Amino acid sequence: MNNMEQILNSDFIISFATFIEDKKLNDSILGAVKNNGAKFVYMHPIDNTKLKPFYSQLIKYEVGSEEGICGLLLNAFASNCDEKTKTFLDDLDLGYISAESSAGEEEFEEAFENSQKSKVKTLIIGDDLINHERVENIIQLIALIKKYSDFNLVVLNEDLAKKIDSCKNFDLKELEELKSFNGTLVYKLIDEKNDELIASQTFANISKVSNGNEVFVISKNEKIKRVLKIDENLHGTIAILKTKNNENIFDGYKYRQVKIEKVEA
Repeated sequence: MNNMEQILNSDFIISFATFIEDKKLNDSILGAVKNNGAKFVYMHPIDNTKLKPFYSQLIKYEVGSEEGICGLLLNAFASNCDEKTKTFLDDLDLGYISAESSAGEEEFEEAFENSQKSKVKTLIIGDDLINHERVENIIQLIALIKKYSDFNLVVLNEDLAKKIDSCKNFDLKELEELKSFNGTLVYKLIDEKNDELIASQTFANISKVSNGNEVFVISKNEKIKRVLKIDENLHGTIAILKTKNNENIFDGYKYRQVKIEKVEA
């Protein structure tokens, strides 16, 4: 059974660390919701309004807090763990992680309760994690979720999937203090059709630019030009930076703190 068939046959789905733009993935999730009555929990810092009619729960977490989110997932869904994993979970400061990630313990409790009557559970792992600075610990945490929960894993990135599958020796490090990503942020999203900067009105107001403006998106070492498009369904201070697959910009972790400047005529 391939990944899309696995999702399509599920009656409980969590997606984590992917904005979900791929049509096949999108169709598989929606097929499971419509055909199986699947409960779908969407977990991401950006609310995907295209999915809003179909998810049963949204868990929005702070940019950079993916390691903490993995800890919360493991704590909520793992059972019959070995002593080493139990000790790790007992030592987790769940209150701190929840506060700093903006994802409450009660949200994970709700997700767990909604999963209880499900027979085929799938956890989709996205490629936001690939260049996270704590990816090695994240891989171990996801491997433990796979080992000690009844989730079937669908890992969208092939290299990440191989690392999770081959992870056998667990040497979990204490979760690091979660970093804050303040100000205006962009999320890099591959899109072969256009290369716009999709932003909320809030993002535009803070950046002092308007819909249709040509802008420079500036980080420490890069400066690129985009046309700003305001999406009324988007909220907050994270804009979506669309790039073509062959465009070698903003490599690394998918989120970047940036400054926006209007291109003067």
